[in-house]
Amino acid sequence: MSRDPYAALRSPNYRLFALGGFASALGGQIFSIALGWELYERTHDPGALGLLGLLQAVPVVALALPAGDLADRKDRRGILLWTLPFVFFCMLGLAYLSWSNAPLWSLYALLLVEALFQATANPARSALLPQLVEQEDLANAIAWNTSRWQLASLGGPALGGFLLAIFHVAWPSYAIAAGALFLFWICVFFLRPLPMAEREVTTEGVLERLAAGAAFVRSQPLILAAISLDMLAVLFGGATALLPVFAKDILEVGPTGLGYLRAAPAVGALCVSLTIAYRSPLKRAGVALLWAVAGFGIATIVFGLSKNFYLSLLALALTGATDNISVVVRHTLVQATTPRHMQGRVSAVNSVFIGISNELGAAESGYVARWLGAVLSVLTGGIGTVLVVLGVAKKWPQLQELGPLESLRPEKES
Repeated sequence: MSRDPYAALRSPNYRLFALGGFASALGGQIFSIALGWELYERTHDPGALGLLGLLQAVPVVALALPAGDLADRKDRRGILLWTLPFVFFCMLGLAYLSWSNAPLWSLYALLLVEALFQATANPARSALLPQLVEQEDLANAIAWNTSRWQLASLGGPALGGFLLAIFHVAWPSYAIAAGALFLFWICVFFLRPLPMAEREVTTEGVLERLAAGAAFVRSQPLILAAISLDMLAVLFGGATALLPVFAKDILEVGPTGLGYLRAAPAVGALCVSLTIAYRSPLKRAGVALLWAVAGFGIATIVFGLSKNFYLSLLALALTGATDNISVVVRHTLVQATTPRHMQGRVSAVNSVFIGISNELGAAESGYVARWLGAVLSVLTGGIGTVLVVLGVAKKWPQLQELGPLESLRPEKES
């Protein structure tokens, strides 16, 4: 990675992609806040939030690998241009269903369709990044990517809570999210011609190509360790899905407070990602990763025990700060060490791990909260995260030897 802290931002393609990505992320946060609040407000059941996570996980797990293979064989920009409009119309449909107070099953059904197209687009979106910057600037681009994501995660929830407090209904938030996604589509449309990713010359069928992507991940212990650590930690320790429960029933701060709770992790994450982007990169990235995930678990435990709104905000900010170290290390490790002709498939494998951790983690949190209560669900998750760190450190000791991120290269370039 270049020591120039603005190296990635000097690429016109990257600037345009980052602008659209910021709008999309901001809208997605507004959408997520409104959706969680509407579901819990209408059902008063944490299981409704768990079902949402389950519906969003199924397409990711089912389609990520085929979508990754598609991203390796077809134009990644083109994939985004035809999938994003379907997501846009699904969001508009959700706005209509919410406005008309349609049955919940219809919202869940349309959310499933929306998740199918998102799952198709995500590998192409991730694999497109290495085509926008030079190899030595990739870690810097990822750091700026996480910075703008966390900036959106800071402003989006606060704005989403504000919109709910003003309108008292969710459908305006869904419509705004659709407009933000349309802006991203425009930015992708006007991207300058991109360098073509390396194409692997092969006569293999689809299943063989998918197997090759999974085999590559298995052959790279550092990649496997990093994505396994993140998957298990977030699967057990994520509290985001239960924030509507904490905001409404435990901390009693309403939709505006929910927006602040959702924004709190982004405060810590933004500070960390800007620091990584601007200063010299992590020198002992593997050790930093392990300590960061352990800190994530401890901060989650503090949040679960807290009955004070401000302490809860601080604990969530710490989860965001520590999680963002994991994000930067993991994304850089995956993208910088993967040959370009396999970026789509490997990004897809990574997407499966992320989908399992985020969406299935939300399902796990929701259903455990239904049975044991929200507080116990969060506490046991935080404890589980700390145990996961100990297990990963023991199984993959080489992770502790991972050095500076800028030294990472695909095998053939090492």
